[in-house]
Amino acid sequence: MIGPARRYADLSTVEAARVGRGDPVAVIPAGAIEPHGPHLPLATDLIVAEEVAARAVAAAAAGEGAGGEVDAWLMPALGYTKSDEHSSFPGAMWITADTLLSQVRELGSALSASGFGRVLFVNCHGGNSALLEVALRELRRRSGLRTFLYAGRANPGPTELGMGIHAGWAETSMMLHLRTDLVDMSVAEARIPTGVAGCQHIGFTGPVKFGWLADDLSDTGVIGDPTGADPDTGARLVADHVATVVGALAEIAVFDPARGVRGADLSADLSADLSAVAAGGGPR
Repeated sequence: MIGPARRYADLSTVEAARVGRGDPVAVIPAGAIEPHGPHLPLATDLIVAEEVAARAVAAAAAGEGAGGEVDAWLMPALGYTKSDEHSSFPGAMWITADTLLSQVRELGSALSASGFGRVLFVNCHGGNSALLEVALRELRRRSGLRTFLYAGRANPGPTELGMGIHAGWAETSMMLHLRTDLVDMSVAEARIPTGVAGCQHIGFTGPVKFGWLADDLSDTGVIGDPTGADPDTGARLVADHVATVVGALAEIAVFDPARGVRGADLSADLSADLSAVAAGGGPR
């Protein structure tokens, strides 16, 4: 039965066929199962991704975005992903980059066969981001899908020197809002890699990136300062993520990057040359 949560996996095959005859947008949460220090659960990234995606799908389908109702569908999440940078800590469950890319490629074929023309990944694990950016172009070429990735923005806390990327102020605040029963603030401690914070050029978001493993930066798996986290901040951060995804879904539903650069907008000569090349010939 099609309910307000719009969970695609809850549909019958008859209902799925009906959805595929429209213009649906698949929304796939992507998280991880990996260490988040002594105070947060292994599923932190997965929980946040699923919650943000679920709330955004429901809101977009109800027409709460600027573009009216969007035919968005919540897909089952990617939980086992590219997390081997945390493999030195107990609890990391990862698959290789090659395996994840292959999984996403094959999923793209299935989405296309089921009538989806557009897919948005809502990713809340930084280790997936670069690979999913590659996957967007792979799926566009192989399956013809319009592909999109929301990875959010870093939200370092006031004491984190811009280094709050993992189990710090932002993630802990969101988990205090979403699943306070899984958070133990009595063991929350800061771990801030000042050796990175002091660099002008090298950093997580600077002009020069660097390869790292979690134990290069922390002895607990925490990279940031969770001690000042609070549920009100978490509620605001989650709401910001949801609002951005809802707005993005309204654009995704009608997105056409070639608008303005095809057909009558091309000169007649260039248009003819491109057609000849596409047909296997050469320019006139």
